[in-house]
Amino acid sequence: MIPIRDTQLSTKIPVVTYFLMGINAIVFVYQLQTGLGNQVFFYSYGLVPAKYTVQDLSRHFSFSNQIFSLLTYMFLHGGFFHFLGNMWILYIFGDNVEEHFGSLRFLGFYLICGLISGLSHLLLNPMSMVPTIGASGAIAGVMGAYFLLFPKSKILTVIPIIIIPFFIEIPAFIFLGLWFLLQFLNATGSNAGAGIAWWAHIGGFIAGLVLVLLNKKLPQSSTQQKINKFTIKKRTPKLQMIVASSVPDSPDLFGEIHISSLEAIIGVKKMISIPWGFYKSLYRVKVPPGVKQGTRLRLSGMGKSMPGGIKGDMFLKVKIKNAI
Repeated sequence: MIPIRDTQLSTKIPVVTYFLMGINAIVFVYQLQTGLGNQVFFYSYGLVPAKYTVQDLSRHFSFSNQIFSLLTYMFLHGGFFHFLGNMWILYIFGDNVEEHFGSLRFLGFYLICGLISGLSHLLLNPMSMVPTIGASGAIAGVMGAYFLLFPKSKILTVIPIIIIPFFIEIPAFIFLGLWFLLQFLNATGSNAGAGIAWWAHIGGFIAGLVLVLLNKKLPQSSTQQKINKFTIKKRTPKLQMIVASSVPDSPDLFGEIHISSLEAIIGVKKMISIPWGFYKSLYRVKVPPGVKQGTRLRLSGMGKSMPGGIKGDMFLKVKIKNAI
């Protein structure tokens, strides 16, 4: 299963998510220059449990290096697809989790999840001499937070069957719950020694759950409120997925389209995708200038087909984000 995007719209620009993606990209470019097979580099800046537990190895590393490695390991990657996969998952789930926490707290949340992820791997594999690298543990924390915060959100997922891609929307709690279950089964099963830090993923995911609960007990920061003024999105996504509903004995369908305050004033054109089983249809929708909150747009002939050749319409209710 390959996630494409989620249906949970964010109203803020995820500046820290983009910042973390940028840092990972810069480090990966540096890795390309030094060589992705550079084991000295991985032992120096990756998380090697034996650096902390095996005296013959630990004496070659300073205390500062051992502490620093708990941070640097989460910005290293072993290959292009390892890097690309992690950044794609962070891109999909990071914006909504960052909006919930606020930019500054999200940065701390991400780093703490990465730290707990690394410690989980270290405690459960104390004698391992294999360098552990990657942002997967920290990103697992983001996935854990998303699982708790937005369980009813849908994840547009592509399932390749032979050479034919099928698209399906999966509820977030099912998609992320299955992901967590697979990590646990691999950690405790025959794949436990497959060279993947399964327990790091599990530790990061659980850390994300716990930190969401702890964050609810903390007061809102006035600094974050000031930051929010500069990170509010002026536009909504060009492509939107419409979850249509109907009423009994009616050929009409009903849904919602989301736009920003600016788009409501100046008007906008959107592409909408309406799921019909595995089939995804794309339509162009023009939202006129000056539209108000709750306005219904009528899409002629896009409803249900009824006996006798009757075809209904689709009505999209306008929802204005950050309405003035």
